[in-house]
Amino acid sequence: MAGKPVRPTNAIDQTRRMLSLVTYLRERPGARIEDVARAFGITEDELVSDLDVLPMCGTSFRGGDLLDIDTDGERIWWHNPDDVAEPLRLAADEATALLVAARAVATLPGLRESDRQALLRATAKVEAAAGEAAGASSRLSVTFESEGGVFADVDRAISERRRLWIRYYSPARDEVTEREIDPIRLVSVGHTYVEAWCRRSEARRTFRLDRVAEIRILDEPSAPPEIELRDLSEGLVQPAAEDPQVVVEVGPGGRWVAEYYPHDSAEELTDGGLRITLRTPDPASLRRLALRLGRDGRIVSPPELADSARQAAREALAAYDGIGAREPRGALAAHDGQDDGRE
Repeated sequence: MAGKPVRPTNAIDQTRRMLSLVTYLRERPGARIEDVARAFGITEDELVSDLDVLPMCGTSFRGGDLLDIDTDGERIWWHNPDDVAEPLRLAADEATALLVAARAVATLPGLRESDRQALLRATAKVEAAAGEAAGASSRLSVTFESEGGVFADVDRAISERRRLWIRYYSPARDEVTEREIDPIRLVSVGHTYVEAWCRRSEARRTFRLDRVAEIRILDEPSAPPEIELRDLSEGLVQPAAEDPQVVVEVGPGGRWVAEYYPHDSAEELTDGGLRITLRTPDPASLRRLALRLGRDGRIVSPPELADSARQAAREALAAYDGIGAREPRGALAAHDGQDDGRE
């Protein structure tokens, strides 16, 4: 089943499945991948993805306490089930941290009520077991910033297959837009994104959660078209090594370019700006953002692209106010020609 698109899932459903998977594998040493995938009603690719995460789980972050689970491509082997099966005893600081975190998660907007109640029941059991060590946790509280609420709403919308309305800030255009999206999945590539079908652009788009200014779950069902999910393990955009190299310099006002666009390197400049080296299959397409940045960025190389960007800026100024002789400092553009699907 390798190569088939992975079906949309959400973080809570995946966590439930992986907890059940640990118990299942403990009772079935050497289980065949195809049998386990069939038992859980998932694809083999989804199962292998779970197996990649399980070795990072355990009773602590020490190597001997992590799950030693691997696969030879046909069968799954768990090498240390007895080592990590001892009853967990929480220290006072661990119990406090766990209880504070659990209570904070229970307050997240958008969390399904059944999950909230299950979490509160588990929290009560931990609190009873911790005894006096739980006392400090009642005097502490955590409030999540807006991204946590956005995450919960997106996760709920994916689970319930409902459409979302969002107000979203696009730094490349320096504007906030309203749009309806059909969420497909949550992905984490440096930042957390929701991959969705955007009804405004009628195309697949990825939206960074910390740039969502406002969000609402709509009653309308989510109905994205059948599309093959991309492999995002290496990032949202992966320029090829043979693509032409472009070197740009941006001032402090253009530093967001390094955050927003994939690049090979970003060197600090003395004025607080950056010297950014990136690759693109079509350097000539790097013009529209040049007009956006103006004096906050300039192309260093290749020289022909720098000249072309300056000429485009002169023509834009002339069209705007008739000033054709004014020379802007320089210009930078991003991967507009690539249409990487990010907003």
